[in-house]
Amino acid sequence: MGKNEKMVQAITSREEDFSRWYTDICLRAELCSYSSVKGCIILRPYGYGIWELISCELDRRFKETGHQNVMMPLFIPEGMLQKEKDHVEGFAPEVAWVTHGGDEQLAERLCVRPTSETLFCDHYADIIESWRDLPKLYNQWVSVVRWEKTTRPFLRTREFFWQEGHTAHATEEEAVRETLDMLDLYAEFYQNALAIPVLRGLKSESEKFAGAVNTYTVEAMMHDGKALQAGTTHYLGDGFARAFDIQFTDKDNTLRYIHQTSWGISSRSIGGIIMVHGDDDGLILPPAVAPYQVVVIPIAAHKQGVGEKAAELVDRLKAAGLRVILDDSDRMPGWKYAEYEMKGVPIRLEIGPRDIEKGQCIAVSRDNREKRELPLDQAADLVPSLLEALHDRIYQKAKKSMESRIYDVESWDRFVETMEKTPGFIRAAWCGSEDCEAKVKEETTATSRCIADAKVPGSSSCVVCGKPALHTVFWGKAY
Repeated sequence: MGKNEKMVQAITSREEDFSRWYTDICLRAELCSYSSVKGCIILRPYGYGIWELISCELDRRFKETGHQNVMMPLFIPEGMLQKEKDHVEGFAPEVAWVTHGGDEQLAERLCVRPTSETLFCDHYADIIESWRDLPKLYNQWVSVVRWEKTTRPFLRTREFFWQEGHTAHATEEEAVRETLDMLDLYAEFYQNALAIPVLRGLKSESEKFAGAVNTYTVEAMMHDGKALQAGTTHYLGDGFARAFDIQFTDKDNTLRYIHQTSWGISSRSIGGIIMVHGDDDGLILPPAVAPYQVVVIPIAAHKQGVGEKAAELVDRLKAAGLRVILDDSDRMPGWKYAEYEMKGVPIRLEIGPRDIEKGQCIAVSRDNREKRELPLDQAADLVPSLLEALHDRIYQKAKKSMESRIYDVESWDRFVETMEKTPGFIRAAWCGSEDCEAKVKEETTATSRCIADAKVPGSSSCVVCGKPALHTVFWGKAY
C-alpha cells in the first residue's frame, strides 16, 4: 500500500465534503447509531467509552476542587420553571412537555429538563438557612432534552449527555471566583485531556445564558475553521435566589440572598475531538480518553509462540495501567491496521516471528504512522512516553492551526470578505452595540464567540459602525 493511498475507503475525504466525513466517522467508527426517536442518537459502546473517560477526567477534577455529585429529577413543574422570567423565555422554544400520566391529563404540565437551575433552587430553598450551610458545591451527570430543529450526531441532538455544576455562595465575590475557576478548569481539561486548544472569554449580552448575569466560554476551532462552544460557566447573581426566596442568615445575623453559578460540558466534546484531530483515515484519539490506548496485533499468529508472546505483552501493558486490546482474530493484518486507525487507537504494537527472534515489537503511532522498535522487556515502560508524545504533537498541531487562522480585521468590507472566503476566527474591535452584533450575524451568519480579556486600544473603532470601540471580540461561524 502506497504512503498516500487511502486505507479506509468508506470515509469521505475531509476536503471533499467535511460534513459527510464527520458523519462517516461517527457511524463507521461505531461511536453512535441513529435511533428511531427523531433527533436522538444511540451511543454505542465505543462512543460511550469515550464519554465515560471524559466523565472520569472531569469528575476527578471536580472532586479535587471540593465538588460533590448529586442527582435531580428529570421533570420540572411548569410553575417552577416560570419563576425566573428571563430563564423560561430563553428556553421556551426548546422545551419538551409531558401532559399526561397514563390515561390522565396532568393538572400541571411537566417540563423534561433542558437544564436544572430551577430544580437546584427549589432544593436550596429547603436546605440553606445559615452561612454555615454555604457554599454548596454540587454537580450532576445527566441527560437533558432540548427540542432542536436541526440535529447532528454529538453536536446537536434533542437528548444529550452532560455534567451540570450548580453552586451556591454567600457573596458575589465567591460566586464570581467559582465561575472563573471553573472556566480555567475547563480550559485545562481541553488542553491536557483532549489536546484541544481553546480561546476563553466573556460572552456578549445577547449570547449569554438565559437568566445569567455573565456567561463565560471556552471556544475551540474545528478543522474547517468553524467554532465549537466547548463549555460555558455562568455567574447567575442573586436573581434566581430572589425568584425562589433563597435566603440565609449571615454571620452578622442579617438575612441575605445567596449568589449562584452553573457550568457545563456536554457530549458535543466528542464531536470536537473528531473535528479537531481526525483525518481522512478516521479518528485520532487523545490517549486520555481513548477506550483502547494500545492495540496489539500478532503477525502470522498461527506460527508457534506468536500468540503466547502477544498475550504476554498485553498482560504487561495492562499491569502498567494501560488500556489495551489484543486482536488475535483471523482477519488479515492490513484490515486490522485500517480498522484500528479508523477508530483512532493511539498506538499499535505489531509482533511477529521475526520480532520475537529479535526480542522486540514494532510500535506505530496513529497520528504520524511513525514506526519504532521496542524491546519486549521494556515495552510497558516505553509506551507511556509514546502516548505522551502523541498527545503533545496533536495538541501543538491543533494550536498552530488555530493561531494561523485568527485574522485581525479593522474595516467592515474586509470583515465581510474575510468571513466569506477565509475559514477561521476574526479578531476585531466592537462598540458593544447589539445592533452591530446583529448586523454581523445577519450579513455573514457569524456570531461573537467571546470578548477577549485584553483591553481594546484607545484609538480603536468598531469594525461594524466605526464608532469608538469598547471591546476586542473573536467572531466566527459556529456549530
